[in-house]
Amino acid sequence: MDFELKTLGLAAAAGEKCDALVMLVGESFKPGKDALSKLAGEAIKAGDLEPKPGKMLQAYRASGVAAPRVLLAGCGDGSGKRVQAAVQAAVGSLRTSGIKRLVICLPGDAEEDAVRAAVCATAEASYVYVATKSKPEGRELKRVTIAVRDARAHETAFHAARAAANGIEYARELGNLPPNHATPTRLGDEARKLAKTHGLQCEVLGPKEVAKIGMGSFLAVAQGSEQPLRFIVLKYQGAAAGEAPVVLVGKGITFDSGGISIKPSQDMDEMKFDMGGAASVLGTFRALGELRPALNVVGLIPSCENMPDGRSVKPGDIVSSLSGQTIEILNTDAEGRLILCDALTYAQRFKPAAVVDVATLTGACVVALGGVRSGLFASDESLAQALLDAGEAALDPCWRMPLDEEYAEGLKSNFADVANVAGRAGGAVNAAKFLQRFAADYPWAHLDIAGTAWKSGGAKGATGRPVGLLVQFLLGRGGLATEKPARRGAKRKSA
Repeated sequence: MDFELKTLGLAAAAGEKCDALVMLVGESFKPGKDALSKLAGEAIKAGDLEPKPGKMLQAYRASGVAAPRVLLAGCGDGSGKRVQAAVQAAVGSLRTSGIKRLVICLPGDAEEDAVRAAVCATAEASYVYVATKSKPEGRELKRVTIAVRDARAHETAFHAARAAANGIEYARELGNLPPNHATPTRLGDEARKLAKTHGLQCEVLGPKEVAKIGMGSFLAVAQGSEQPLRFIVLKYQGAAAGEAPVVLVGKGITFDSGGISIKPSQDMDEMKFDMGGAASVLGTFRALGELRPALNVVGLIPSCENMPDGRSVKPGDIVSSLSGQTIEILNTDAEGRLILCDALTYAQRFKPAAVVDVATLTGACVVALGGVRSGLFASDESLAQALLDAGEAALDPCWRMPLDEEYAEGLKSNFADVANVAGRAGGAVNAAKFLQRFAADYPWAHLDIAGTAWKSGGAKGATGRPVGLLVQFLLGRGGLATEKPARRGAKRKSA
């Protein structure tokens, strides 16, 4: 969909030609003489509307308002988090109404976080998956105007939010594809298309190239599948060639059966989401291609399936990683760390300023944090704080987890340098400690998104997290380029 940012007061908004208008009403709202203000003021006075998040009131053919549908939505203190909740509820309630043109009026005192939240929440609430439906019910919403008091003051935040929303949606679409569609080969093809469209560099390696490099751990996971592995290398250059890049590493298990240590059949279909880390890296690069920030970024995606077969790796097998360290595979369902460790070693060749890996790694992280916050592990304090701050700003939060050396005790092996699993206790930390062995030469962080990359139940589907966090983090390091970002229908107009 197309977003536009527009300088538009409530009086002018009442005259906007659109199918529906959402007016966010905050605690500081003071009614004026225009039609929308009067409508909201009377509703509050009558007790039919409270300016609290989640409170809404719909009106049809309101006097003095051009839009046939008007939705008044409480947004509390007007913060990004409250605006996010209000817009999600409002747009969600209009989702089946067939509207194509929507205007969202933010409170007059809205700040940048509210603008970011409004854009991303609209995109999230209106997303519809149709790729594999024979008679898809397509998304009706085509154009959204975000109305603010001064568009010029919020242009930078708006462009960043729009690009992040596009990246999130792209990641969701990849994550939602069935595993017979979203194969490692498909991910490689998507990366090439992304590079061609957005001016990136891309290299996609197959089994022979990966074997030649010496990624024995990655190869071990892939050997039980009919689908050939892919190792994707994406490069975005927004700074001088000699400037050290940030490296993003995304776990790309396109389907995880557990291998020989096979998973229970219940909910195994959700293991198509095990490439959520890869999807988030691709989504982040899509946003980078639009925003062109002044930094260098490398994306590494090891992608394969984890399947049971006569050729599959077995519990007790020992493999040699790219780093030279040998690994005893005690559980073939702890495969994500086995492909990531080789990618983390490969990252060294770029002499990175920082490396962040993103993976749906452990059920233990879901137990610890649920679906609200991603787990954050980091060897560098400044890197950890930057990611925490970015998550809060993007409303895509994470939570710092420990990396005490004692947690690595369970990874000791009598037969190899390290085992791929320890005991059940502290499973998310044990997994992070395993990865840390292969990331000792640079500032490193690990985001365990097993609880946040997708939702189950009636709302089943990929979330696109943590694209928002990653985009915010990278913009915090590099800012936006001096040239204007690529624009897709966004405008700034006067009232």
